[in-house]
Amino acid sequence: MQKLMVILICGFYMLAASSLFANNPDTLTFAQAAELAVAASVDLRHARSSQAVTEGAWKWGLRAYFPRMSITASENDRLQQFGSDSFIKNYGLSLDQLIWDRRITMSRTIERLELDLASSRLNRMAREIAESAIAAYRNVLSSRVILEIKKAALIILEEQRKILNEEIQLGLALPVDLASADISLAEAKLDIYSLQLDLAEIEKQFAELLGLDVLPVLTEKVDINRSIALPLPAAAASLAKEQNPDLTEAGFSIIKRQAELKYASNSWIPTLRFTGNFGVSGQSYPLTRYNWSVGINIEFNSPWFQNRFGAQAGWEPVSFGQYDRTAMVQNSFTPLPDPASSLSRNQAALALAIEQEKYNIILERIGRITSNVIEKCALAEQKRLLSLEAAALGNERCRVEEIRLGLGQITRLRLMEILIEQTQREIAVVQAATALLEAERELEKFLDLEPGELSLFAASITSP
Repeated sequence: MQKLMVILICGFYMLAASSLFANNPDTLTFAQAAELAVAASVDLRHARSSQAVTEGAWKWGLRAYFPRMSITASENDRLQQFGSDSFIKNYGLSLDQLIWDRRITMSRTIERLELDLASSRLNRMAREIAESAIAAYRNVLSSRVILEIKKAALIILEEQRKILNEEIQLGLALPVDLASADISLAEAKLDIYSLQLDLAEIEKQFAELLGLDVLPVLTEKVDINRSIALPLPAAAASLAKEQNPDLTEAGFSIIKRQAELKYASNSWIPTLRFTGNFGVSGQSYPLTRYNWSVGINIEFNSPWFQNRFGAQAGWEPVSFGQYDRTAMVQNSFTPLPDPASSLSRNQAALALAIEQEKYNIILERIGRITSNVIEKCALAEQKRLLSLEAAALGNERCRVEEIRLGLGQITRLRLMEILIEQTQREIAVVQAATALLEAERELEKFLDLEPGELSLFAASITSP
């Protein structure tokens, strides 16, 4: 029994551990962070659910093309004090079948295009959520690196302060220098504490965005020595014209406006319907009298007139045991039902022209925007290289200043100030590398590429 309890307890802990692992993966990349953020977004989930409901309603719209059937049953029992009583029983079946209706077809086409446009906007919403997760990821990485740099600089400053204290005891430095060093140390500690608070808040918000309780190990790094491979502007512009989300959405809008214009132009096409009726009646069961009829209805609708024409033929009882053939023609004409709707075609044509103009403007600007984004990436790369060079020169200066300190040409307090300046240069290198990552991701987003695919795209262009 004890062994069984031990096995059950171990199984429970293994299950809990596996569940925790499923909710909190061990490592996390940029792409994984984007996927988790999209999966955890409540707004996106609700929007997709609403889209699914609308899609289902559109599918059920096919019901308009199928026959409409109605069944009627009635018993009219009439009791009279002086006259004869009557007991009439009627059962009927009616059928209405749409044969041709251009308006329903065009309306469903427009609804389908609207659904496609809404789906495109949902995809764009998902991309924006993914981009926010990637941006938060970069922010956490850069903040962590900057915090480590400041902590390392604080350790060096504390060592210099200890040496300065010993020099004061030996009469080699002034007590006022120690006070200045303490102020610098206090400012450095305060800066570290403030950054730790900000980092904790950033990590908490990042975990909430991903739907996790605890952040896993972030595998991506801010590599200050990583250079960027940029594609040729012409190739990037060509890819942007094929995959740019703004251009794709503008194309969907044009197709929708074209369908609306076609719908407005073909609104005069008549609607054709077939009708049929069959019924049985009598005073007692079994019912022996019956009737039937078939017909066709044609309806014209335009801003200037409305005409409804119907023809029907059938067979119905005249008296007990006698039947007669029937035929009926009806026509209804209404002049000028809605003259203002004649402008709907002009409005649809104007809306189409506006959407086409927007598309052409976006298409024309894509090449220029692509060149600007690539140039921005190149400038960010140049800034990273210059920051690295400045940091390297700063390290050399620190080494020279230590020699000068040994020769008595500067004070140790001055060396501490130079070390603080060097810390700022190292932080500038991290910030420049982070800015390069942001510029690279901006170009990838413009080209509709996944994180990390820019280098693959550039390599595929340059490779023979």
